[in-house]
Amino acid sequence: MGLISEVLLLPFAPVRGTSWVIQQVVREAERIYYDPATVRAELSRLEEQLGAGEITEGEFDRMEDELLDRLDIAMRRSAGTDDGTAR
Repeated sequence: MGLISEVLLLPFAPVRGTSWVIQQVVREAERIYYDPATVRAELSRLEEQLGAGEITEGEFDRMEDELLDRLDIAMRRSAGTDDGTAR
């Protein structure tokens, strides 16, 4: 049965390969997005922008909340207590 199913599903091999590549790209993008060092660097840049007057206090608060949420998810992921979904 294995050989027959492989032969019958052969036309779909490019789709399966493309799907695997997409999964790998998404996994790497999430790894970078939730990397604590990346989030901390973004927080630092955000504080610099506020200090330089490039953003308002309200913008700072909104973006800081988003970054802190990402950092929280990253920390839970690294501790193994999160399934990877946002709250």
